[in-house]
Amino acid sequence: MKHLPHLTFLRSFEAAARHLSFTAASEELNCTQSAVSNHVRSLEEYIGRPLFVRLPRALALTEVGEAYLPSVRHALQEIDVATEALLSQKRRREVVVSCPTSLASVWLAGVLRDFHLTHPDILVTVHGTVWSDVEQDVSDISITMDHTDDLPDGAVQLWDERLVLVCAPDFRVDGAPLTDPAQLVRARRIQVLGRPIYWELMARHFGIKSFEATGGHKTDVSTLAARLAAQGLGCAALPRVLARPYLDQGELIEPFQTDIRNPWVYCARFKSRTPTPSVRLFKSWLLDAAARMEG
Repeated sequence: MKHLPHLTFLRSFEAAARHLSFTAASEELNCTQSAVSNHVRSLEEYIGRPLFVRLPRALALTEVGEAYLPSVRHALQEIDVATEALLSQKRRREVVVSCPTSLASVWLAGVLRDFHLTHPDILVTVHGTVWSDVEQDVSDISITMDHTDDLPDGAVQLWDERLVLVCAPDFRVDGAPLTDPAQLVRARRIQVLGRPIYWELMARHFGIKSFEATGGHKTDVSTLAARLAAQGLGCAALPRVLARPYLDQGELIEPFQTDIRNPWVYCARFKSRTPTPSVRLFKSWLLDAAARMEG
């Protein structure tokens, strides 16, 4: 790289040219008047031409100085803007997370509540997703639901998910309470679009050969499936994490206990670039909360 004048010389020149005074420039730059004068003289020696006309009680720019000043001022402004942008990014007290809307509403919201109580100065932005994640580089942390046979590179599985069968407390099959797995063949079943494996695994678990179509409601939002089940519109096979709030509140019940491993699991991916302190804090908090889900 070509040798350039020292940045301090350029800053002293710009300040002296703006004030037309070495004394005023020294006050602004928090240094001595002689230091500013020496900086400017060194710059003039480097260029080989005078930049100021030294008058008894004032300064005046030479033609060279007037021509040089706009470029120097623009370059210094560009350096200041770039440096401030870099520093503000380092100081940024914000975390951007993308997460499936179902999980965000029933689990991540509680994680954010507890995180905010401890770190109220860090703002978290959440982008809700359904089937696909948001565009690359939008989020510091991306939570996705992935099949265990096809986990993305660098993905961290948050916990080992289980499936649960749920229905409303007063749900009936042919007028009778749901008390026998054999009744599932005739029961209204809510389908989660894109996840037929849920009911397939239920059938296998209970020794049912297959489920025929029942004309039940369908949705691509798992929490809506839970809500429909709570309204008595059918029974649903769902990840336990999504059904848990409804079970805790008594809006849904488990007519039969199950222990079915869900092949679709929640994973987190973290940007490979150097994270800010805020992102590191939230990442640790998120993984701790996920570890408690295993318990």
